[in-house]
Amino acid sequence: MKRVNSIDLGIVAAILMLIVWAVGTVAFEAPGWLHLLLTAGVFLLIHRIVVRGTPDPTDRAPRK
Repeated sequence: MKRVNSIDLGIVAAILMLIVWAVGTVAFEAPGWLHLLLTAGVFLLIHRIVVRGTPDPTDRAPRK
C-alpha cells in the first residue's frame, strides 16, 4: 500500500497561530492572552514534527 504525503493539519494550525500572534503583537498592545498563541503554536509545531518523524510500528519487519 502506497502512503500518500498529505499536509498535516496540526502543522498548518500551528503556523496560523504563530502568524496571528505576530500580527496581533504588532497591531495591538499585545494583551497577555495573545501570548498564549505563541506558546500553543510553538508547542503544537514541535509536537507535530516529532510525531511525524516517529516510525509506524506496523511498518516494521517481524523479529526473528
